[in-house]
Amino acid sequence: MVSDDYNITITISPSSYIFFPKTFRQIIKLIALSMVSSSLQSPPMEDNHHYKPQTKTKTKTFRHWFSKKHNSKPPSGFKQFSDESTDEYEDDANSFKSSNIDELRIFVATWNVAGRSPVGSLAVDLDEWLNVKESADIYVLGFQEIVPLKAKHVIGGEDMTEATNWNLLIGQILNNKCACRWMTPMLGPMASESYNYLNTGETSGAEDEAVNRCGRYTLMASKKMVGVFISVWINTSLFKKYIISSVKVSAVACGFRGYLGNKGSVAVSLSIEGTSFCFVVAHLASGEKKGDEGTRNRQVSEIFKRTTFTRQFRDQCILQPLTILGHDQIFWFGDLNYRLYLENELARELIKRQDWSALQEFDQLRKELENGGVFQGWSEGNIEFAPTYKYSAFNSNRYSGTLPSRAGEKQRTPAWCDRILWYGKGVKQHSYFRSESKFSDHRPVSALFSTQIELIKPDEAKMVSPKSDVPNTISSKQTEQERGNGEASSTLHSLIFKEQEANKKSLRSYNRL
Repeated sequence: MVSDDYNITITISPSSYIFFPKTFRQIIKLIALSMVSSSLQSPPMEDNHHYKPQTKTKTKTFRHWFSKKHNSKPPSGFKQFSDESTDEYEDDANSFKSSNIDELRIFVATWNVAGRSPVGSLAVDLDEWLNVKESADIYVLGFQEIVPLKAKHVIGGEDMTEATNWNLLIGQILNNKCACRWMTPMLGPMASESYNYLNTGETSGAEDEAVNRCGRYTLMASKKMVGVFISVWINTSLFKKYIISSVKVSAVACGFRGYLGNKGSVAVSLSIEGTSFCFVVAHLASGEKKGDEGTRNRQVSEIFKRTTFTRQFRDQCILQPLTILGHDQIFWFGDLNYRLYLENELARELIKRQDWSALQEFDQLRKELENGGVFQGWSEGNIEFAPTYKYSAFNSNRYSGTLPSRAGEKQRTPAWCDRILWYGKGVKQHSYFRSESKFSDHRPVSALFSTQIELIKPDEAKMVSPKSDVPNTISSKQTEQERGNGEASSTLHSLIFKEQEANKKSLRSYNRL
């Protein structure tokens, strides 16, 4: 007669166990349960007909949690969990998912302002552009050429005057023309490329009074590189409702000789609960000659490769994305400068007919999306508005080069240069439109999205800190070597693979604890 008792001992020093985070203690218990399950998989022959596994649901739940948390398969130590799914488990998983998902409205917009400074009369145009009547939870605004692209601005030091002026005007529109005191610290340049905001749910009475008096939106992130500028505003109510953390910025210059900031991108990374977001505003190479689209494609690849978000010591409790493609939801927008494979006269004829579908057949960026180019797998809403570039002059409704043309006026084929793309699951676009401000030779473009975020429990938000060998960032030296020897591919598959490898490396360090 073989005994039914199975004794499994895990020896952990009591003095050290009490210092483990709650989640890690839960993991230890679940590992013990899994070991019991493994040992019970081959019970004695005599009692095999009495065997009923008691830990199947728990072990599967742990595997589901572990896989979802790290966006990868569980480590090799958990191979004993069955890959077979049951209807009961699938129903539990679906109910778990639906009860832990919330929805946010995000407004994304882009505008090339042609080097012009904001003026008070522009408030009317901004009010129409921001569509404040359909308020969103987050406003992400990208600008190009907020300063003229002259040598003193491209080569000289950053001057935040124009960025400050734009932020003040945006804040007045979003907050009913009340300049709030908490905007001031965020208007200047950041001391570093990374900072955090982790909500504790506690605010002072003075802060609550200021919110009630001044409005609903606060400036979350702001970054300028020469003329490329991003401004991210968030509804103050979200700070009390969600955990918002790991707010970081990264700028990539890829203009003249690949390094000057007259062209390039500025990106903002942040996490809301268990979902990471990346907002990338870009200004790519201009030109409508054959082959110019290749230059733009190369710049997109460079931005993907060289945009990195450093992992601070305070972030090591949670594995945060290091690159653009490591995020759950990504929005890429700006003056992308993609043109039309079409003669000027034919393009203008289709515009006169408002035949946007026919015109899109010749759009360079649309071809990239369809053919799996640099934006392989990305999405864009259907374009049902006229090309946004290039208008004849300020305060004009006529395209540049329209006959009779003015003396010295540039001949340009109208094109949809200003675009908004997105990548990731849980994103739904509700509107995609252009505004009619005549402030610039570009028309501003906007889109309203609803996005899903994964809610996390307080104890799940704190993971065991990885060891010191977790890479803080992808080294610039490694990036330069890849650029030199041509090993780096411009496809999204290779870039996603690099992000996964970086996360696996972090996960291996975590597993060695």
